Amino acid sequence: MVNGSIMKLPEDLVFYILLRCPVKSLMRFKGISKAWYNFIQSATFINLHLNRITTIEDEFILFKYSIKEEPEEFKNVLSFLSGHNDALNPLFPDIDVSYMTSNCSCTFFPLIGPCNGLIALTDSITIILINPATRNFRLLPPSPFGCPKGFHRSVEELGLGFDSIANDYKVVRLSEVFWDPPNDYPGPKESKVDMCDLSIDSWRELDYEQLPLIYWVPCAETFYKEAVHWFATIDLSMVILCFDVCTETFRNMKMPHTFIFDNEQYCGLVILSESLTLICYPNPISIDQIQELTHIWVMKEYGVSESWILKDTIRPPPIESPLDVWKNNLLLFQSKSGLLISYNLNSDEVKELKLNGFPGSLSVKVYKESLTSIPRGLKL
Repeated sequence: MVNGSIMKLPEDLVFYILLRCPVKSLMRFKGISKAWYNFIQSATFINLHLNRITTIEDEFILFKYSIKEEPEEFKNVLSFLSGHNDALNPLFPDIDVSYMTSNCSCTFFPLIGPCNGLIALTDSITIILINPATRNFRLLPPSPFGCPKGFHRSVEELGLGFDSIANDYKVVRLSEVFWDPPNDYPGPKESKVDMCDLSIDSWRELDYEQLPLIYWVPCAETFYKEAVHWFATIDLSMVILCFDVCTETFRNMKMPHTFIFDNEQYCGLVILSESLTLICYPNPISIDQIQELTHIWVMKEYGVSESWILKDTIRPPPIESPLDVWKNNLLLFQSKSGLLISYNLNSDEVKELKLNGFPGSLSVKVYKESLTSIPRGLKL
């Protein structure tokens, strides 16, 4: 009946109806006919659906947490969530990510992205690309670039981005290689950059001079304005390191002029009101009570360091780190005990969202649904 009724509607009207449909419905509609399948799978429709006008009600959350199973072993779990009245509800059953079971610290298993609805989960070596809306995923091939015997390669950061010129998704990995003798001090560090072009499943090493020293924090990697952003240090000053995915070039952006880089203050990068936003929060292991305030800086004109403005100063409960922004006014944090909490910028209300994991293991990405395909993807 639905098929027969909708087929009587003008073609343009059917097109606009489909553009407003959620991904779950579109996946079901593909079974109506071969013509509908081909239309919904077409690059034109996928791009139009990706760029349709959306609201904060169209936001979803991918939540990663870890469970300690053995003294030195963790299991990583993904939760697919939707929100209503500032509460989070499961869309699908949780998924145990067996690829990521490791005896390494679960703190370094972050989510990266989102990029056109795609998110990656990584432990720096293993990388899984996920479309949480379609529940498709892909285990990327490992990077072939290691280091000579006696040297150590430390992966410092990763990023996920889309090259609009080449029409390709890319994963970039920043590493440091250094001489690491068993009975002596490590030697000088050399920066290495390798990249995976997802369309051809191929890694390549990029040739760069020495990069700034990467400064790892739990909430840094952000894809915005066709560039991936991280924190780095130059001459004992912190900067935002940017990598343009299309031109494959690096540049630095200065922090707010009043920002002081010391051991009492950490930073996170998020997107708030479609602007690059800096969250400066107290070092979670600091005992200095003066530093309890969290400052929120917004870059009004992207790339112009002089355009940083102090948007807000808040006093959340003791936190481990910021995670993301939800509904454009809720800051998501992980508490020191491993609990997911929200802070309402409009009302200063703090809520415990009844989601938790091993302390320091939480990672959150707020995303909007897309039909973006992952070649040779498998169903979770």
